[in-house]
Amino acid sequence: MSVRFGLLGAGRIGKVHAKAIGGNPDATLVAVADAVAAAAGDIAKTYDCAMRTIEEIETASDIDAVVICTPTDTHADLIERFARAGKAVFCEKPIDLDVARVRACMQVVNETGGTLMVGFNRRFDPHFMAVRSAIDAGRVGDVEMVQITSRDPGAPPVDYIKRSGGIFRDMTIHDFDMARYLLGEEPVTVAATASVLVDPAIGEAGDYDSATVTLTTASGRHCLISNSRRATYGYDQRIEVHGSKGMVAAENQREVDIEIANADGFTRPPLLDFFMTRYTVAYANEIAAFIANIKAGTKASPSGADGLAALILADAALQSIAEGRTIRLD
Repeated sequence: MSVRFGLLGAGRIGKVHAKAIGGNPDATLVAVADAVAAAAGDIAKTYDCAMRTIEEIETASDIDAVVICTPTDTHADLIERFARAGKAVFCEKPIDLDVARVRACMQVVNETGGTLMVGFNRRFDPHFMAVRSAIDAGRVGDVEMVQITSRDPGAPPVDYIKRSGGIFRDMTIHDFDMARYLLGEEPVTVAATASVLVDPAIGEAGDYDSATVTLTTASGRHCLISNSRRATYGYDQRIEVHGSKGMVAAENQREVDIEIANADGFTRPPLLDFFMTRYTVAYANEIAAFIANIKAGTKASPSGADGLAALILADAALQSIAEGRTIRLD
């Protein structure tokens, strides 16, 4: 059985998910909806699917599931609508920028018995999955310290910054989820610092572009997260987990993994340039996992609860900066 999809939102991330759906033999992209007709038309032409309104997709009998790639402030409303319509829902992070609104949304999903998966795609990256597998196999012993480096090649437009919810809810939220994925215990304290070092306009918009966060669990395990909106050398995505028996690390990825040595020294090809190329396989893997959940009738993961947990950590990081202290989550 092919799972029949409706795509809500035909922007940058919508195109990424359209590619993942179109490349999966167990999926069919039936329709796409977007307020910008030209954007929807491009996807419709590429994947030979229909252009429909959100309302038409909501009531369609030929659509089993939707992928929500619309602006953040529409996510919770759309999740509720499509859960009530009996469609399985995949939603890009975050569910909402307000914790109370996320909880209310999750209640609707639970009451309808709906399927909800949140787009923390990095859990499905083969390299990060291999790190988790090494931990699960006991190859590094008990996890003690995690380091996550996530730096974008350049800052997004200020107009995007203003509606994104800020660096912690938009960018670091992926790292909060990855920290929970790797630590094996829930963080109980959050300590954050942040600055404006890249673009003064980001500060004028009320946000930061450079941040460091330390998470600590009840047993004393801790995770250090380093974020920047500027990495002149490419899209910097690294993870290191240190344990009682050793260490496992996932390094940056390149188009080809070679090194050239000559009279000028040692050189390597540049890093993959941004998330669309760095996490192509991860996006395909998460859609495949979502399809498997739908077919098996099993609970999707990452779930709405995972989205809520990451948002709580983001809010705690902001509170830590505002109050200049470590925040306890109990």
